[in-house]
Amino acid sequence: MSLQRIVRVLLTLSLIMFVPASAFAKGPMPSWNEGPAKKAILEFVAEVTNEKGGQYVEPAERIATFDNDGTLWVESPMYTQALFAFDRVKALAPQHPEWKTTQPFKGVLEGDMKAVGASGMKGLMEIVMATHSGMTAAEFEQDASDWLATTKQPRFKRPYTELIYQPQLELLDFLRANDFKTFIVSGGGIAFMRPISEKLYGIPPEQVVGSSVVAEFQVKDGKPVLVRQPKINFINDKAGKPVGIYQHIGRRPILAFGNADADIQMVEYTMAGDGRRLGLFVHHTDAEREYAYDRKSHVGALDKALDRAAAEGWVIVDMKKDWNQIFLKK
Repeated sequence: MSLQRIVRVLLTLSLIMFVPASAFAKGPMPSWNEGPAKKAILEFVAEVTNEKGGQYVEPAERIATFDNDGTLWVESPMYTQALFAFDRVKALAPQHPEWKTTQPFKGVLEGDMKAVGASGMKGLMEIVMATHSGMTAAEFEQDASDWLATTKQPRFKRPYTELIYQPQLELLDFLRANDFKTFIVSGGGIAFMRPISEKLYGIPPEQVVGSSVVAEFQVKDGKPVLVRQPKINFINDKAGKPVGIYQHIGRRPILAFGNADADIQMVEYTMAGDGRRLGLFVHHTDAEREYAYDRKSHVGALDKALDRAAAEGWVIVDMKKDWNQIFLKK
């Protein structure tokens, strides 16, 4: 037994002394209802961690990737980073009269989310570039952190950092307890997610893969800094996700979890590897506790993935049926 495993066992035993017996009756992932989705996850983890089984996977190869928007936290009424950038567009609009006639800025200023959505992730990155280029990496991080700390989601009146999914936190913890390494692989900006990923999800910044703008090394006032440039570096969305995984992680995942058709390529790439694999999609079906949407009615449209799931062996997680708790417990 490795030293790391011995330490983990000792820590677990020390914790058991202080945990009431009733807590164990719930088993792992208590915010997940018993059903096919939870069963598939538990069986998958049991098989790939069973050293005597035919599907055993070495810990170094236990890579799990998760989309962020709509998979780990709320993405309605629009991607969180998009709303952050939209507020910046409105604040800077007086200095940019050309935005009144140029999409996607025109859509933001007029509140036309359909027009903004039509611009896709590329349009969002254009907005991010226009509103935050020239800033240092540290200035951008501070700007984003201040916005997240002071802005509340309009429907739930809670900060966006509280609107993360409790069942997914439990899944992440369960995977890591079984020697998985968990990654965020999102179309969102890598610089927006990295400062908050460890605090929210226990995922360190080096395990975040996302879209990015070009950064340039400069010396300002005698201090070396990185300055964000008005140029897209990489869009980590759709077919870009497997590329991002290859470039940043260097190992093919054995588990991938998304919520939209934009995650299909990540799941396809994961499932194409040898041995036991698991691909999952969150289906937003709970209008009362969160939102209900699929097909092409939303920024996180789940259309083709629903049609292909059964044939491909993908697991569809029904938010209303499979989760007894939605958001982070207060």
